[in-house]
Amino acid sequence: MKKILDYIKSVRSEWFKIVWPSRDAVIRATIMILIFSGVAALFFFVVDSILNALVGWIF
Repeated sequence: MKKILDYIKSVRSEWFKIVWPSRDAVIRATIMILIFSGVAALFFFVVDSILNALVGWIF
């Protein structure tokens, strides 16, 4: 039982050491993720279209 209580105390002490990001940092990171996801989607769309055209031309 002592180990469980020690574990809970250590988790609680670590919880207060967490540094949460600011609202601006979260918004900037979200915008960056959306932009890079869009660029990746566009890249894979172009590559897929080219490969589809090549396969269609071959067969």
